[in-house]
Amino acid sequence: MSVQDDTAVAAVRRLYGCSARQGLCSLAVLCAFVAGAAWLQRYSLIGLFAAVLGPMLLSCAALLLGARAAAVRFGWTAAWSALLMASAAGTVAMLTPYHAWMRSRGLPGLPDLQVMACAFGVSTLALGLPLWQAQVRTRARQLAGLRHAVLAAELKALQAQVEPHFLYNTLANTRYLARHDPERAAKMLEHLIAYLHSALPDMRRQESTLGREFDLAGHYLALMAIRFGQRLHYRLDCPADLADMPVPPLLLMTLVENAVKHGVERKPGPVSVSLDAQRAGAAVTITVGDDGAGIGATTLGSGVGLRNLRQRLAALYDDAAAFDLRRTPAGVTEAVLMLPILDGKPDGKPGLERAA
Repeated sequence: MSVQDDTAVAAVRRLYGCSARQGLCSLAVLCAFVAGAAWLQRYSLIGLFAAVLGPMLLSCAALLLGARAAAVRFGWTAAWSALLMASAAGTVAMLTPYHAWMRSRGLPGLPDLQVMACAFGVSTLALGLPLWQAQVRTRARQLAGLRHAVLAAELKALQAQVEPHFLYNTLANTRYLARHDPERAAKMLEHLIAYLHSALPDMRRQESTLGREFDLAGHYLALMAIRFGQRLHYRLDCPADLADMPVPPLLLMTLVENAVKHGVERKPGPVSVSLDAQRAGAAVTITVGDDGAGIGATTLGSGVGLRNLRQRLAALYDDAAAFDLRRTPAGVTEAVLMLPILDGKPDGKPGLERAA
C-alpha cells in the first residue's frame, strides 16, 4: 500500500469511525429525534429522515469496510468511488421502505425523483465535504514534504562539496607558511582540521544547534584571520541560553562567507567581522556584520546563496522567520536573521564568545 493510500485510509477511519460510546450517544440522539417526531405526529418527517439516513449509514459502512480490508488497495479514488456508489445504492434501496412507511400512515409520499435527489444530495454533501477537506490537507502536507525533501537534497549537495577555492587557498597558504612561518602554518592546519571536523558530520545531519554553528563560523574566521593577517579582526558572541537552540545546518556560514568575500577581500585596509545572537521575545536575532567594502546597491541581497537562504527559511519556518540585508549609515553591512525559538531553555553552560 502506498503512502497516498495509507493517508486515505487514515482519513476515512478518522472521519467515519466511532467508538462504542460515540455510537451509543448517536443512537440515543436518533431515538430522541424519532420519538419527538412521533409525539408531534410528523410521520412524513420520520420517513424522509430514514430515506436520507439510510444511504449515509451504508456509505459509512462501505468506506470503513474498504479502509479496513488489508487486501484491497484503498486510496482517494477508491474512497470517492465507494462513497458515490454506496450513496446511490442506498438511495435506490430506501425508496421501497419510504413509500411503504408513508402508505402505512395514510400519507402521500414525495415523487421518487425528489426523494432520491434529497437522499443522495445530503449523503454525498455530508460525507463528501469532510473527505474532500482531508484530501486537500493531505496533498498540502505531501507538497510541503516534497519541497522540504528537495531543499534537504540541495543542502546535502551543498554540505558534500567543501568549496574547492576555499580548500585550495587554505592549502596554498599553508604550504607558503610552512616554508616561511612554520608556527603559523601549524595553526592554520589546526583550524582547518577543526573546521572540517565540524563541517563534515553535518552531511549526515538535518539539524544543528546555534552553538555548533557559531563554532563552525569561529573555525572558518580563524582560518581567514591567518590568511589575511592583521587585516581581519572578528568577534563572536552566542549567549549560553541560546547555544542549544535547534537551527538548520550551515545557515550562518553563507552569511559569514559573504562577509569575508564582499567585505574583507574587496577592501585593502583592516576589516572587522562580528557575529552575535540576541533573544527577542519568542525569537532570536542573529546578526553578521562587517565594515568592509560591502555589497553594491544594485546587487544587495540578490546572490544565489542568499536566495537559497530565503527559500530554506520559507520552507522550514513559513512566515515565522525573517531575513534582512542592509547597509547602515556607519558603513556597516549587516545580515540579520530572525528565527523562532523552538527550544531555547537555559542549560547553564558558558556562552561562546571569541575575539581576534
